[in-house]
Amino acid sequence: MDTHDHHHDGKRVEDFRLITGTGKYAADWNVPGQLYGVFVRSDHAHAEIVSVNSSKALAHPGVRHVFTGEDAVREGYVRAAHALAAPGRNGMKARALDRPVLAHGKVRFVGEAVALVVADSAGAAADAAELVEVGYRELQAIVDPEQALSNGAPQLDDAVPGNLVYEIEAGNEAAVTEAIKNAAHVTRLRVDSTRVTPCPMEPRACLVTYNAGNGEYRFNLCTQGITTLRTMMSSWTKVPEDKLIFEAHDVGGGFGQRTPAYPEYIALMIAAKALGQPVKWVSSRVESFLTDNHGRGNIAEGELALDKDGRFVAFRLNWIADMGAYLSPGSAGHIRNSTTCLTGVYHIPAAYALFRVPLTNTTPVGSYRGAGRPDIAYVVERFVDQAAKEIGMDKADLRRRNFIPVNAFPYKTATGSTYEIADMPGVLSQALALSDWAGFETRRAQSARAGKLRGIGISTVIEASGAGNAPKDEVEITLDAAGTVTLYTVSKAQGHGHETTLGTIVANALGITLDKVKVVQCAPGTKLIGGHTGGSRTTVGVGSVSHLGALKLIEEGKALAALELNLEPSQIQYAKGEFKSSESKRVITLADIAKAKTVSVMAEGKFGSTFPNGCHVTEVEVDRETGTPKIVSYCAVDDCGVVINHAIVEGQVQGGVVQGAGQVFGEQIVYDKNTGQPLSASFMDYIMPRAGLVPEFRGEEHATASKVSPLGVKGVGESGCTASIPSLVSATLDALQTVGVMHLDMPLTPSRIWAAMRAVK
Repeated sequence: MDTHDHHHDGKRVEDFRLITGTGKYAADWNVPGQLYGVFVRSDHAHAEIVSVNSSKALAHPGVRHVFTGEDAVREGYVRAAHALAAPGRNGMKARALDRPVLAHGKVRFVGEAVALVVADSAGAAADAAELVEVGYRELQAIVDPEQALSNGAPQLDDAVPGNLVYEIEAGNEAAVTEAIKNAAHVTRLRVDSTRVTPCPMEPRACLVTYNAGNGEYRFNLCTQGITTLRTMMSSWTKVPEDKLIFEAHDVGGGFGQRTPAYPEYIALMIAAKALGQPVKWVSSRVESFLTDNHGRGNIAEGELALDKDGRFVAFRLNWIADMGAYLSPGSAGHIRNSTTCLTGVYHIPAAYALFRVPLTNTTPVGSYRGAGRPDIAYVVERFVDQAAKEIGMDKADLRRRNFIPVNAFPYKTATGSTYEIADMPGVLSQALALSDWAGFETRRAQSARAGKLRGIGISTVIEASGAGNAPKDEVEITLDAAGTVTLYTVSKAQGHGHETTLGTIVANALGITLDKVKVVQCAPGTKLIGGHTGGSRTTVGVGSVSHLGALKLIEEGKALAALELNLEPSQIQYAKGEFKSSESKRVITLADIAKAKTVSVMAEGKFGSTFPNGCHVTEVEVDRETGTPKIVSYCAVDDCGVVINHAIVEGQVQGGVVQGAGQVFGEQIVYDKNTGQPLSASFMDYIMPRAGLVPEFRGEEHATASKVSPLGVKGVGESGCTASIPSLVSATLDALQTVGVMHLDMPLTPSRIWAAMRAVK
């Protein structure tokens, strides 16, 4: 079946609503009689709570109540689910701390919610929040993950000896030790994937309504799909899942930040139930910096061993994954995804990694666009670049020499995962041609004449996508008498264009126009099973099931048309919205078969991981006087399997590339080492990528069809992020190495580059 139905490649169907300001976001929901909540937050990184005095706040006009940690403990809302469930090293269980949804007894990071003030207006609640007096006894804070694990570090909690929350290993340590001992060359390196914050366009917001009659809570909030969120919130509160009802229309960006349950949502449940009225909270941007799950925050050091011919023989990593003060419900992706792709796109026979999670007094870290995949890709690619430099080989040639051969797929890696299909030599050749790799020295000389240092960078990466944590994916498709086909799903777009992509899949399968298909995401109270939107999985899982559902609708339609014509279903042919038979003159349309009653079909499927991959080649110029880096060429060749809509693929890759570039050239969450105070909690101190950061982007597709999905799709949501980070760092370092700067960690800001160039002089 040809899924390249090019007349659907134009505008996304959701865009008119979004660009004309007629969308409906979390803060836009209002209900009669609602009250407003504002949180009082800790200004200490680590302290005992001695007292919370709400009397002045309660006396403020319009204030209904002030909720504190005592209310959270009384309700028993103190233990969040986390995903580090696998037995760790020597069978270790993760030492997860209790997290009351309003802090009780102790605060562990700046921004942790201590109290919730509820009032008749948002202004009254904000004013009264200033009047809540919290007495603290300050304790020593640790914000540096390596310091937390060092000998003699102060203990942050008796339940976490050595501040070690969890450690887990992957691969074969003995085989790696042996191979490194006998290797012809060993490259040693330490790299840091900086802590960042997601900064979605829409800050978090939540409106909770409690129905005392049936015990149901209704939420309007930002979400990436309701199933994962509902399970997490039920686990935290013990409220049955069918009593938690979610409704969302538009979501302004997700990046993993919308996946987990947050304590604020559950504190609002306490308030809505106690006061018998709906309660609404809208986060400020500063609260977003302090309390949204951060991303990345990984430090890795290790060895890559090569034989005399430049072939990789072993890879070892010691990895510290900073997850902050509490394990976020979205915490496991870092380690799981890094393990799955530990050896990247290379055939490395022996590999071993030890992952350690420290306890620190910082905002919890969760999944952030790529969830560990960009981190491991960055680490692996930095090692490959470094090895190429040390043995004096072209970095593209060293990659080609070590790729997993095309005929080796499905390929089992040294850490036990199975990659399904990729053509890395083909992807590399296409990217080298697209970027004119061979002509680089001419361009470098031109830049030098203009007083600029020019470097070329490359990354060849692979990532696991598609699987998800739901037992299966389900969709429902209905057909009504107007001929409208409606698709119901439990994944949720946050700007991805699901209405276009999923609508196109159904329209293509039925041979009808896209305007005849309506996509409904996360209908309130839906009983459908399926994964949330995350891990580039929607088209692989939900898209595949939507395709199967459309085929099922055709079969159902043939049976109904056959009844109408007094024929057997086998005598009916279907094409382009019409059922026909050589035995009858009559034509029966899709609308006709739903005249008597709406026709409905369910479809389901369970799909394993697919492996999008690609090669990005970039060029960066550095100004010798100021240290300012500038991307001057960006070429991307991606294999995301069969493409449904080229414009959406291009948009996803571009967005991911810019997000990666943001981390490379500026984004960084910084804490004061002594006090634990965040120093980058506003856009005054946190650099966001702007429109001019990435120049005109040249992208091509190099598809190998996935066998996992009936559509042959692989997912593309994170590819740009995963490939851009190593490629842009590679290019910048390539420029700086010409003046003797051999190593630099992100973010590659003008001041850091300038200082590094000065230090060499």
